[in-house]
Amino acid sequence: MPHSPSSDKLIVALDVPNAVAGEQLADRLGDSVNFYKIGLGMLTGGGFALAMQLKDSGKRIFIDLKLFDIGATIQAAVEGIAGFGMDFLTVHGDPHVVRAAVAGRGNSETKILAVTILTSLDRNDLDKALIQNGKIPDLVVERARQAFAAGADGVIASPQEAAQIRALPEANGKIIVTPGVRPSGAALGDQKRVETPASAITAGADHLVVGRPIRDAADPAEAARAIQAEIAAASRVH
Repeated sequence: MPHSPSSDKLIVALDVPNAVAGEQLADRLGDSVNFYKIGLGMLTGGGFALAMQLKDSGKRIFIDLKLFDIGATIQAAVEGIAGFGMDFLTVHGDPHVVRAAVAGRGNSETKILAVTILTSLDRNDLDKALIQNGKIPDLVVERARQAFAAGADGVIASPQEAAQIRALPEANGKIIVTPGVRPSGAALGDQKRVETPASAITAGADHLVVGRPIRDAADPAEAARAIQAEIAAASRVH
């Protein structure tokens, strides 16, 4: 199982409208956070430029694009992104997508993380999308297994499925990143499958993505430090 410094286990989602707001939040967080996620929602608002700026300042960067397309397009897109030295990049976990992304990544250090099933979805959502029958945890574990077989460095999965994924033989040495993490007492927002930071780490997650509970806090740096402390305590026990 991969090991990261405790301070790198928390990934703060810069889910704000544009790079200016993202830079302001990063400035408020300062040394309390070393790892940031920049997603599709901020990309057209200067998100990639902010990613480069934060990377140049010594931060680690997770580009969360959840790419999905034909293999040739995925490979070309990932070749371009990997050239900027980003740490993590997400693609959908379909084996043909993962294989193309790994080919595009080449010898760069960018880790390809596969999306299993989005944590905002439940079984009713999957039925409407014509996804095959089955319990979500079972589908997630099978998608994770296939993604690992296709060469993914890790997966994105709910903390509620992290333990089952970690138990897979194919998961040895792989990364599990869990969104849907909320400190005790925090609002769920649009997430339906959630856990606390401590329970996610105990379940086998390597990195936790936290957005609103930090972004919307009166003191974001204090909120981040509190989550870092919970992660550190759980990591020592785990």
